[in-house]
Amino acid sequence: MAVTKRAQKHLFYISQNYSYAILRPIQEELLKLGLEVKWFLEGEEVNPSYLKSTEPRLKSVKEVKEWRPDIVFVPGNYVPSFIPGIKVALFHGFNSGKIRKGRIGHFDIRGCFDLYCTQGPDTTLKFKELANKYKYFEVKETGWSTLDPLFEFDNSPSNNNKPTILFCSTFTPAISCAEQIFESMRSITKNNNFKWIFQFHPKMDPGTIKKYKSLQSDNVKFIETDDVIPILKEADAMLCDTSSIISMFLLQRKPVVTFKNQGEWNHLININNSHDIVDSLKYALSRPNDLMSKIDAYCNKIHPYTDGKSSIRVINAANEIFNKAKKTKKKKPLNFMRNIKSRLKLNYWGL
Repeated sequence: MAVTKRAQKHLFYISQNYSYAILRPIQEELLKLGLEVKWFLEGEEVNPSYLKSTEPRLKSVKEVKEWRPDIVFVPGNYVPSFIPGIKVALFHGFNSGKIRKGRIGHFDIRGCFDLYCTQGPDTTLKFKELANKYKYFEVKETGWSTLDPLFEFDNSPSNNNKPTILFCSTFTPAISCAEQIFESMRSITKNNNFKWIFQFHPKMDPGTIKKYKSLQSDNVKFIETDDVIPILKEADAMLCDTSSIISMFLLQRKPVVTFKNQGEWNHLININNSHDIVDSLKYALSRPNDLMSKIDAYCNKIHPYTDGKSSIRVINAANEIFNKAKKTKKKKPLNFMRNIKSRLKLNYWGL
């Protein structure tokens, strides 16, 4: 009988600030096990100041190669093949239904990973179909690590005199509502019915961000953060468009109003006219039974895990792959052009 060994070295490969919150619950569990964790930051869109003094960083590919990680966790779409170790895809959000070139982008396979850790049945089935097709990666349903802290929540309405509404918008111009409803939001936020939190995708147009920051008042705050969990907990309802953060919010069993959402969902209150925002939010805050039951059914499909132990499941799934003598039936594709671009970006030309 084969002896199971524990992978010792774990690299967190990140390129966006939201990755910190995805990986820190995993880091906490790895450190409890007495295992090593180091971070590698790719590109200029991730802010190194978000790293804590206790989180060691490898600053070059050369340092990564010399350290030789056993497992690489990636909350993104791509990791170069010249980075050593088992590559584990963790996703940077839920399947929001965004269509790219006629496909749902969440299921794009880029030839980088040995393991996809899926969030729930809704995506597991499709990724297992893709695993059978491509035969060079495996799929394990684990739940999503970033949500472990979310499940220490109280989803009852807040005791504030005024309900708190979280307004989020995606950066994709074709489906972002931020510009479309700005004039309405300027008027709505002057009304004393609600408190508002604005939080946009980090890639949002800086001009749009500046406009919304100008609306800040005693009633309105604009938050830029690497961890959205606290503001998800703070809000009673959400206003959004087509973004994966909707699913994170719904998992608290709290309602969402969307503006021109791309999908056809019965668990959302979708509107097409900005004049309907206030009335729709009031309806959402009443938590009608029919809507709440549909939200519950949706949550059970996308992420049935409410035990706060997805990080442990991710670690165990990755370790299973690490221990396999024969990883997969086929080798991953060479990804020649992607790797050339990565070498240029990272200024690395070694083996």
